[in-house]
Amino acid sequence: MTLLTVAGLTKHYGAAPNVVRALDGVDLYVVPGSFVAIVGQSGSGKSTLLHMLGGLDNPTSGLVVIDGQDLSSMTEQQLAEYRRRKIGFVFQSFNLIPMLNVYENIVLPIQLDGKKVDREYVEQVIKALGLAEKRNAMPSQLSGGQQQRVAIARALATKPAIILADEPTGNLDSTTSGQVLELLKNTTNQFGQTLVMITHNERHAKMAERVVQIVDGKIVSNLSGNGDK
Repeated sequence: MTLLTVAGLTKHYGAAPNVVRALDGVDLYVVPGSFVAIVGQSGSGKSTLLHMLGGLDNPTSGLVVIDGQDLSSMTEQQLAEYRRRKIGFVFQSFNLIPMLNVYENIVLPIQLDGKKVDREYVEQVIKALGLAEKRNAMPSQLSGGQQQRVAIARALATKPAIILADEPTGNLDSTTSGQVLELLKNTTNQFGQTLVMITHNERHAKMAERVVQIVDGKIVSNLSGNGDK
């Protein structure tokens, strides 16, 4: 069973003879509950791929199917609704609302969707991420690592089908990066989530169960975290 299926995905910019092939025939399968890292250098196409997986941009051709839903068949309104309900995003920038406290930031997407907050579940997430004592703190009172933990909690709170993380430790120092990645890995596993992470850091990528390497818009390897096929 696959949660995410990518088939023949392409994304081209410009016109002949100056076409830029940001993605060039990508095929990818992700099973439920797994942790997959997509690694590549700047310009390799990894962030473009993440945008396609999250329905943030439209492919030139090919399919992205998440939890049985073909993203290409949706209208912009349906896509926006699907992203809000089914996809948890963790970006390099924390994107917290400065006038809301930690708890309010975490539950905001649920409230914007008009849904009832599962307070017991949210409290479990807050505790698992070590934020219990900071639940009433404002973002300006938090360290970078704490702010990213709030962003992770926000992504988990909606109980999405999949979490997409784009260079989630890019704004953190090396020590904090390792701590945040361990928390991201452990909490997604604890709450039965599927995680796809984009990174240029191969050491961080090895924390994943599978490492997918992308070069010039093509997947060139797809190995387990310890290097096995």
